[in-house]
Amino acid sequence: MRLTGGAPAPRPADAPIRRYATAAVAVAAAATAGAAAVDPDTPWYRSLRKPAWQPPAWVFGAVWTPLYASVAFAGGHAGGRVHGRERRRLAVSLAVNLTLDAAWNWLFFRLRSPRAGLVGTVLLDLSNAELIRRTARTDPIAARALWPYAAWCAFATALNASLVRLDR
Repeated sequence: MRLTGGAPAPRPADAPIRRYATAAVAVAAAATAGAAAVDPDTPWYRSLRKPAWQPPAWVFGAVWTPLYASVAFAGGHAGGRVHGRERRRLAVSLAVNLTLDAAWNWLFFRLRSPRAGLVGTVLLDLSNAELIRRTARTDPIAARALWPYAAWCAFATALNASLVRLDR
């Protein structure tokens, strides 16, 4: 099917609203799954020695909301610029990234293991680099939208490493 002017009509999977909605649902699912494990009011977490540079608790919620929005934007935007095998690879890369994002909370809070959390966040940092690299090949705008998320995750890795060091 062609639109007037000879351009092919977008397939349903290419429809912008569908791409952005799919990315937003995936990000929201990961955020919800991760948040289910977080409980900073436990005696265990409160007993951890924290570095002086750790932000107050409210900052985390305030920062993650726009970061997750930028990940959803990047996923929806980049999804419209790739097709076929490369679209599947991008979707897998994003799915792995979101899984690692959610998993950190379970490793750290539910296992009560800063060491396991550190492994998880290092893997997330590697996944961020891979996702940005893959996205940048076809969509520099989406790749740039992922940089704040990657930077915050790197900060979280440094914070997690500090907790491991302080609470040996």
